Amino acid sequence: MTNMASITIVSYRLVLTLALAFSYVSVVNSEDNYYASAIVESCSGCSLNRLPDVKKFIFEDVPQYDNVKFKHIPGAIPELVLYNAHEEEVERLVLSKLTREECNELLVSKGFTKKPKNNKDEM
Repeated sequence: MTNMASITIVSYRLVLTLALAFSYVSVVNSEDNYYASAIVESCSGCSLNRLPDVKKFIFEDVPQYDNVKFKHIPGAIPELVLYNAHEEEVERLVLSKLTREECNELLVSKGFTKKPKNNKDEM
C-alpha cells in the first residue's frame, strides 16, 4: 500500500508540474511577446552627437509612432526599452550601432505603427 501511495503522489506532482508549465508557456506566448509600449532612453546630446542617425531617429521618427516615447536620461546610451501590457519591462535593446533605417525597422518588427497623418495639410 505504501508503494501505491508514493506512486500516486509522484503522479500527482508530475501532472501539477506539467499543468503549471503549460499555463506558463501560454502566458509567455500571449503577453511577453506582445509589446504594448516602448520608451527610447538616451542622453539628449553628448553621445548622440556622435550618432547622427540615432539622433534623427529619436527626435524626428519616435514622435511619429503610437505608444513610443523618448525619455531623457543624462549620460545614458541610446536604448529601446519594450514593455508588455502590464507595464513590465520585457526587453532592452541598444541602438548605438544601428542606422536610422534599422531603428525604424526594429520598431516595426516589434509591432509598432506610425500615427495616422493629419489630413488638414492636404486641404
